[in-house]
Amino acid sequence: MNITKQKEADKLILSLDGKLDTLTAPQLDAALKEAFEECDSVEVNLESLAYVSSAGLRVLHATHKRVKGKGKLVISHANGTVLDVFESTGFSSYLTII
Repeated sequence: MNITKQKEADKLILSLDGKLDTLTAPQLDAALKEAFEECDSVEVNLESLAYVSSAGLRVLHATHKRVKGKGKLVISHANGTVLDVFESTGFSSYLTII
């Protein structure tokens, strides 16, 4: 998985390309921790993400819990397959998905 970082106004955008699974989840976790050190608002762009596993979901859940009330985590451009995972696991009920 590749992660590109882009600063835009008052937020940082992390764009993911590839698969978010057991092997790549630690990479996202590190990138999110670093991003929230730089900025209070982070958008995770999933437009080019083909797959997300439970390991990837755990990273997003842990990040949501860690920054709740202190920062803003937004998930954007999730494709149908990834969005279905968020909906079937209940993540869409508490994550901000645009």
